[in-house]
Amino acid sequence: MRIAEVMRLIEDFAPLDLQENWDNAGLQVGNPLREATGAMVCLDVTEAILDEAIAKGINLIITHHPLLFKGLKSITGRNSIERIVMKAIKNDIAIYSAHTNMDSAWGGVSHHMAKKIGLKDIEVLDCQQGKLYKLIVFVPVASLDAVRTALVSSGAGNIGNYDSCSYVTQGEGSFRALEGAEPYVGAVGSVHHEAECRLEVILPGRCRSKVLRAMLEAHPYEEPAYDLIALSNENKYAGLGVVGNLPEAEDAVEFLNRVKGIFGTGAVRYSGDITKPIRRVALCGGAGTEFVREAVSRGADAFVTGDVKYHEFMDASERILIADIGHYESEHFTKEIFSEIITKKIPNFAIHYAELEKNPINYL
Repeated sequence: MRIAEVMRLIEDFAPLDLQENWDNAGLQVGNPLREATGAMVCLDVTEAILDEAIAKGINLIITHHPLLFKGLKSITGRNSIERIVMKAIKNDIAIYSAHTNMDSAWGGVSHHMAKKIGLKDIEVLDCQQGKLYKLIVFVPVASLDAVRTALVSSGAGNIGNYDSCSYVTQGEGSFRALEGAEPYVGAVGSVHHEAECRLEVILPGRCRSKVLRAMLEAHPYEEPAYDLIALSNENKYAGLGVVGNLPEAEDAVEFLNRVKGIFGTGAVRYSGDITKPIRRVALCGGAGTEFVREAVSRGADAFVTGDVKYHEFMDASERILIADIGHYESEHFTKEIFSEIITKKIPNFAIHYAELEKNPINYL
């Protein structure tokens, strides 16, 4: 099992194009073609965790938070990031991160939080926009099935829990082949009319090149007519945060205590009316207070996240119960997601939870 194959499993679940523009998910350090001797999963890679991986003979560390957010202009060992890079390279250890792409993926960080709390009817809170495309291609009737199969096989036609989605209308195309052309039908110099189908499919931006290549290879025409259109549609299956319903309404204080226990936080900071019952809950792993307004508009009684600032508590206290459970606490179950993704496909692959990982924030 090469490191690249393990990376591919994670990216099939949480494609890199789902990450935010400011993020740096993906391979941070190392050679993806090396054979993986096992993987250590953690929220952040530290010097202690790197030493732990070396001692255990593990050459792949998978983290949620990227080691590198900005380019390194020099690597001299003057800080922990540079020292980690130097030691990882020296010991042939790869470091891979899945950050906001794992936050935005269906089944990702916030979904996992919702599962821990027991939410039902889960929906994405802040849906991604601008990453879907529609391909429209005109195909002779006899070639419709071959072109449609090629598009679907290359990643087009997926909408939520459905695949092979397409729409077809029939009509007539006309063209005249000029000198030098080698038309599939018709003759050079003569206008030809052909019964054709207008085939439409949706595709994610990451698949554009692959889908177009497959379409051109399967299409019988020398010069296929097609349109690739960027859509402003929301993708309700990708985005940050989730909102869902508890099976039954809960007393607010009991809900906060239950959340505190589930995520193992030393203290829950909260604001809002704790006399109102909680039924509908919004969640966002990490720092998600930018989505408070969306949580309110979606009818949430409570919003659970981390890194809430004083004025953010103040601004929302009359509209919704906000619970700050801590950044680390809201995301540390991400390690379970990594483990489940990999072991589902490779049951005998060695996954290790970093024993030396700890929350950098302490509670007195």
